[in-house]
Amino acid sequence: MLLCVTASHKTAPFDVLEQLSAPGADKITPLIAPSVDGVVVLSTCNRIEAYVETDSDDTALVIADAMRAASGLSPEEFAGSYTVKTDGKAAEHLFAVAAGLESVVIGEGEIGGQVRRALTDARQLGTTTSDLERMFQRATETQKAIKNATALGRAGRSLVRLALELTDSRLADWTTQRVLLMGTGMYAAATIAALRERGVTDITVFSASGRGAKFGEKYGIAHTTRANLVETAIRSDIIITCTTSEEPVVTPATVAGLDKPLFVIDLGLPRNVDPAVGELPGVTLLDLETIRLHAPLEELQATDAARQMVKDAAARFTDGRRGRSAQPAIVALRQHVFGLLEAEIGRRPEAEAALRHLVGTLLHTPTVRAADYARQGRADEVFAAIDTLFGVDVRPAVEAAEAAAQPPAESEPAASCPVTGAAALG
Repeated sequence: MLLCVTASHKTAPFDVLEQLSAPGADKITPLIAPSVDGVVVLSTCNRIEAYVETDSDDTALVIADAMRAASGLSPEEFAGSYTVKTDGKAAEHLFAVAAGLESVVIGEGEIGGQVRRALTDARQLGTTTSDLERMFQRATETQKAIKNATALGRAGRSLVRLALELTDSRLADWTTQRVLLMGTGMYAAATIAALRERGVTDITVFSASGRGAKFGEKYGIAHTTRANLVETAIRSDIIITCTTSEEPVVTPATVAGLDKPLFVIDLGLPRNVDPAVGELPGVTLLDLETIRLHAPLEELQATDAARQMVKDAAARFTDGRRGRSAQPAIVALRQHVFGLLEAEIGRRPEAEAALRHLVGTLLHTPTVRAADYARQGRADEVFAAIDTLFGVDVRPAVEAAEAAAQPPAESEPAASCPVTGAAALG
């Protein structure tokens, strides 16, 4: 059984998501892996999801408790913050997530890379299975197909661009703005590009990890040190934060002595900015929760077309998965029958051609029917029928096929992570 436990901006309050996102997949996966056959954890600013393969009906509770324990939330705080999806619905959900249909901003593109990164991380940890591999690979294929076939991907806007759009109406002239950028990940690079599109030239970067000078040189912007951070902050007109810090990087003390209007855009989760900053005179704070409330709906037709593509892809994946479940039994049956055939040919070599044709004809209908039954979720009936009619116990073949299907613990090049695991919108 494939199963997904998901907590997202659609099911959980913002402060709960903030705590759930903090541990990351590397801390949550080891808590889940011993209880399941395989697990891939997808952790973004606006969702935490565990996709697992398991034989137990109680696994969802184990996963939910692991997510809660890793975050430090109490059972009462976590109650009602997640949903569970199984098999075809789990696949459909993942495909929709990868396409950006479940994001804060419908159609945003960053989540696709994050889904690929989640699979890469699981490979490195050795926690994938063949079905999880296929499901995540089909999710990426579906995301690319939707991007090419609909207006959804073209219409989707990144978090940075949406945040700046929400600031547009409050600024007379972007070209005169002095911006302090706090963070040096790829999301910071996207921020610089979006600011320059608006004519901003005065950008200074600060990095708590000491990468500011190198980053500033790469992108042709100034950098500041911790010693000069307060001075730079109060001189700025806009502060944009996009770091992975678990503690606020902007506090009331950071802008102490401020005597003019200041826009603070917080793209981090956990929050990069102490909420108390928004209470200071002259400060306008725009955080992820505010951005989410203002996120526009995408074109209805593009969204509907994308969702139909997701449903179709999930149905094909589910049918294929069910069909494959009968393959070991079909192989075992054919091996049994062809063993009998070879023995008969040994006794009657002159009839070889006729015997082979007869056996092929006789096996055709059972093979097709077995695959059909498996796609209907009735593979156990196929196994029982073969055992009853031919005396062939197919269970060892099924178990051997499942063991052989475990993917190798190798990885593809990891995608770069913007904010908190590659994106802040997923």
